[in-house]
Amino acid sequence: MNQDWEDRVTAAWATFDDYTEADAADFRAVIDALVAELPDGSPLGPFERACAWDSTGHSDQAAPLYREALARGLDGYKGRRAKIQLSSSLRNIGQAEEGVKLLTPELDGPSDELDDAVRACLALCLSSLGRDREGLSLVLGALAPHLPRYQRSMANYARALVEPEG
Repeated sequence: MNQDWEDRVTAAWATFDDYTEADAADFRAVIDALVAELPDGSPLGPFERACAWDSTGHSDQAAPLYREALARGLDGYKGRRAKIQLSSSLRNIGQAEEGVKLLTPELDGPSDELDDAVRACLALCLSSLGRDREGLSLVLGALAPHLPRYQRSMANYARALVEPEG
C-alpha cells in the first residue's frame, strides 16, 4: 500500500491507548475502515485486523486472521511480526505447541530488531508447555547482549540450561 495509508494506520495505532476497554469495538472499526481501502487479497488487511482483535483481548479472533495474512504472502518485517503475534495468540488460546513450531525456525532466520521478541514469545510458549529451562535459556540469551557487564557469563549460563549434563 502507499505511504499515506501506512501513515494513517500508524496514526490510528498511536491513538490505541486513548480507547477504553468498552471502546474496543470503536477502535476495531477504525482499523476496519482503513482495511476497506486495501485491494482484495492484500495480506495487510487480515494482518491489521488481527492486530486490532489481538490488542483488544481477542486472541481467538486474531489467530485465524494472522494465518490468513501469512497465507496471502505477508512477509518481511510484518510477516515476522505476524508470526510472533500469532504465536502469542496461539499460546493464549491453549495451542502453545503450534506457537513453538511457528517461531522456532525464526531463531535461524535473518536477524533484525524483532529477534528478542521472537525469543521472548517463544520462551512463553515453551513455559506454557512446561519447558521452563528452555524458555529461561532463550530469555537469558536475549538479555545478555543488553547488559552493561556479564554478557559472556549470562550467555554461558543460558547455554548451560539446555546443554546435556555430562
